[in-house]
Amino acid sequence: MTNSSASDADIFRVSQSLDFFGRLVLDNPRTWRLISKFETKVLAARLADIEIERPVFITGLARSGGRILLEIMAELPGVASHRNKDFPLLFTPYWSNWLFKSAKTKAGKPALRTHRDGATKAPNSPEAMEEALWMQFFSGLHEPRESNVLNATTSNSSFEKFYIDHIRKLLLGRNADRYVAKANYHVTRLEYLLKIFPDARFVIPVRQPVAHIASLMKQQDLFRRGQKANPRARAHLKRVGEFEFGLDRRPINTGNTERTKVVYSAWRRGEEIRGWAIYWSQVYGYLADLLEKSPAVRAASILIRFEDLCDQPKTHVTNLFAHCGFPDKDHDINAAAGQIRKPTNYANSLADDEIALIKLETYDTAKRLRY
Repeated sequence: MTNSSASDADIFRVSQSLDFFGRLVLDNPRTWRLISKFETKVLAARLADIEIERPVFITGLARSGGRILLEIMAELPGVASHRNKDFPLLFTPYWSNWLFKSAKTKAGKPALRTHRDGATKAPNSPEAMEEALWMQFFSGLHEPRESNVLNATTSNSSFEKFYIDHIRKLLLGRNADRYVAKANYHVTRLEYLLKIFPDARFVIPVRQPVAHIASLMKQQDLFRRGQKANPRARAHLKRVGEFEFGLDRRPINTGNTERTKVVYSAWRRGEEIRGWAIYWSQVYGYLADLLEKSPAVRAASILIRFEDLCDQPKTHVTNLFAHCGFPDKDHDINAAAGQIRKPTNYANSLADDEIALIKLETYDTAKRLRY
C-alpha cells in the first residue's frame, strides 16, 4: 500500500470555496428544490414551448470510453449538456447559466483531470452531473445490499416533473434542442428512462475486460490515495454521488444481491482483480440480459466497443450519430473522429496469472459482447 505523500495530496484537491458552496446546495436539498420550483414558475411561459426530443444517455462502467463520447456529442450544434460550471447550482440550471454568462467569467485554463488519463477539464467542459439530483429523490441508489434497479414499474412523480423541467430549463438556457448526458449509474435505469422519455437514445460503451480492469484498478489507487490525503475530496465525492472509486467505493447492485456481496467481499479482502472481474461481468451481463429481453431498450441502444471506436473512429462516429439522430454532416463527423485516440498514457502491468483470472471470470459475458 502506498503511503500518503505530497504527490498524493496533488491528486485530488477540493478548494474551500467549492466545498463550502457544494455543502450549501447539496446539504440543503429541500430549500433548493423550492428555489427550483420558483425558477420553473417564472419561466413557465417560455418552457411551454420547449420539447425534449430524443435525449441521449451515455452509460456503462467508468473507463469504458464514455467521456470521449460525451465530449464529441456535447460540442455538436444545438446540444446541451451539463458543464463543470453548472456545479454547485445544479437545481437552477437556467439562472446559473445566466449568472455565469452575465459575470463574463473567463473560460479558465484547462487542467488535468483527477483521473490522470491525459484528459483535461475547464469550467465549460462537459461533465456528468445528474447523480447529485437523482439522489435527492430516491433512497438506496448506492446501497449495495439492495437492488439499485429502476425499471418500467418505478414511479416517482415528484422526480419526473422536476427532471423534465430541469432538462427543459437547460435547453432553454443553452438555446439548444437536444440533451446529452453521461451517467454511469443509469445502467440500471434504462427501462425507467424509457418510461419518462419513450424516444430516448442510449449509448453503451464497453471495453475489453483485461484492459478495462487494468484502467479501473489504476483509478481506484489514484482516488484512494487522493482521498486519503484530502478529506474534503472524499466528502465532496459522497456529496455528488460518485462511488465508483476511492475509500467509499460501492458496486452497483444490478438486482443480484448475493453476487454483489461477492464483489464487495473480494474488494474488502484486497482481491482487487477478482472483485473487478466479477463486477465487470455482473454489470455487462445485466445489460446483455436487458437488451435481449426488452425490444424497446434494444431499439433505443447502441453498444460501442472502445477498441472498435479507436480503430475505426469515423465509421463508429457515423453509426453513433445515425443512432442518436444527429445530422450526418461530414464536418461534424470528421471533427469528432479526429478527437479519438488509443490511450497511451499507461501500460497494462498485469501479470499472466492475473490476466488469466480476468478472462476466467469474464469469459461468458465477454463472449456475449463479441470479445
